[in-house]
Amino acid sequence: MIESQVDEREQTSYPSSSVSIKLLLESGVHFGHQKRRWNPRMRDYVFTQRNGIHIIDLQQTLGKIQEARKFVRELIANGGDIIFVGTKKQAQDVIEEEARRCGAYYVNRRWLGGMLTNFTTIQARIDYLVRLEDRKAKGEFALLSKKEALKLDKQISRLNQLFGGVKEMTRIPGAMFVVDPMKEKIAVNEARQLRVPTVGMVDTDCDPREIDYPIPANDDAIKSVRLICSVMANAVLEGKAGIESFGEEILVGEIPQEGEEPPPLGEE
Repeated sequence: MIESQVDEREQTSYPSSSVSIKLLLESGVHFGHQKRRWNPRMRDYVFTQRNGIHIIDLQQTLGKIQEARKFVRELIANGGDIIFVGTKKQAQDVIEEEARRCGAYYVNRRWLGGMLTNFTTIQARIDYLVRLEDRKAKGEFALLSKKEALKLDKQISRLNQLFGGVKEMTRIPGAMFVVDPMKEKIAVNEARQLRVPTVGMVDTDCDPREIDYPIPANDDAIKSVRLICSVMANAVLEGKAGIESFGEEILVGEIPQEGEEPPPLGEE
C-alpha cells in the first residue's frame, strides 16, 4: 500500500459516514441505462423504469455499499491492499484523486493485459521506469544528446501514464475496486482468474455475478462515480485507522414505495 497523499487531520475529518438516500439521489446514482440496454441479471436491483430509463433501487445500493465498505475496511485493517481501476473518461481523474488520497494503487488510463496475470513481466517494465527516473534525478540525462534525452523523457511520460499508479505495487493486490466492469472486463477477468476479490459499480447493463461485492449505481455520471469512489477511499482510510463503527451510521432516509412516483429524471 502506498503512502496516503493527505495528512492525518484530513483523513479523520473527511465525512466518511454521510451516505444517504438524499446524497445518492443528488449524485444521480439511481439513473440506469435505457431499458433496451439492460442486463436481465440486474433485475433484482431495478426499482422501476420511467420514460424507458431504468431506476436503480437505492435502498439496495445502500446495503451493498455497507457490505463493500466492511470488506474493504477489514482487508486493509488486516494488512491487505487494493487497486482502484477506472479508465473511462468520467472516472480517470476521480480514480487518481481518490486512490492517492487513501494511498491505494490505481490504473486510470489503460489496463494492460497481463497486469496481474503476467505480473513478473509488468514488474520488469515498472523497474525500467524507476531506473529511468533515477537516472534523470541524478542528472545523467544532462550528459546525453538533446535528442536522446528527449526520447527518454517521452518514455518516462508514457510509462508513467501506464504504470504511475502501480510503481510501488510489489505483489498482487488483495482486492480490486472497479468502475464499470464491462469497460474493465480484462482487469476483472484477471482478478477472477487469480481469485482476487472485486468490488465494483454495476450499472443496469452489467452482470453483477462477475463482481464479488457489486454496488448498483450509475457508472456514467461523474457525480455518481465520484461519490462511490470517495466511499471506497474512505473505507481504506477507515481500515488504516482501525475505525469500526461506520456500519450503523449509513443513513437510509426515505425512498419511494412500490407504486409511487419515482424521483424525476435529471441530466446525467
